[in-house]
Amino acid sequence: MPIPTIPRPVWRAAALILPLLCTPFSPASARTLPEAKASGTLNAATSGDFRPFNFLDTSGRPDGFEIELIGALAAQMDLKVNWQVRPFDGLLEDVNADRHGIDVVAASHAITSTRLKTVDFSTPHYCTGGVILARRGGPQTSKALSGRTMAAEEGSTYLGFLKKLPFSKSISVLPSGKDVMRAVALSRVDAAVTDRFVALEALTLYPKANLIVSDMLWKETVGLVVAKDNDAMRQALNGALKAVIDDGTYARLSQKYFGQNVRC
Repeated sequence: MPIPTIPRPVWRAAALILPLLCTPFSPASARTLPEAKASGTLNAATSGDFRPFNFLDTSGRPDGFEIELIGALAAQMDLKVNWQVRPFDGLLEDVNADRHGIDVVAASHAITSTRLKTVDFSTPHYCTGGVILARRGGPQTSKALSGRTMAAEEGSTYLGFLKKLPFSKSISVLPSGKDVMRAVALSRVDAAVTDRFVALEALTLYPKANLIVSDMLWKETVGLVVAKDNDAMRQALNGALKAVIDDGTYARLSQKYFGQNVRC
């Protein structure tokens, strides 16, 4: 879920660092919709490590379902997209930080009550669920994970699920979904819990590994992330999402990447 990374933006001048450190954190520091409109760009961030939703192509540029979807939404808003690629486990913090200037995060974040305390979400842009990815003969139910070695992506709901299982287990916390898939395929762990579409992608990427995918353990709704209380930005994205659903763009992208409609 090692891949190329884009360097973090340069910090502000040294004279500004101390005041920033002394100022209480404020989610309201994110760019407003009028500021984005004035700049002509939608600043979007992703993790680039969750194929086929978001990944880096051979030239190191973001690609995938969510990347193309954001491009379509930006076009509806008469904006061009400026992408940042950042570690998944820090993206919810990053969207609230003015030093990064992020307007929206598209990185397959499931909408949870815990996350809603710190950020806001668009209407869901797809629905999915958690599954077990294993090699043939491996565990395919929650109970069968008892005593096993497992992998999950850092900061994900899948890691949270594994931690809550009420029995002995060993969990490898890995930095990306790509690393999780590889760990199972190369027999470094017995199984992994991940997104069902990512697991299906693993079957294609590792055809000789004899991988199998369980039934869904639970369902998830996934949304685009904006800074807390940035309502105008959220509503603009919701309007653009409705427009690309209505004009058939969403269905075309969904068919391209999944061979089915992944709408909720």
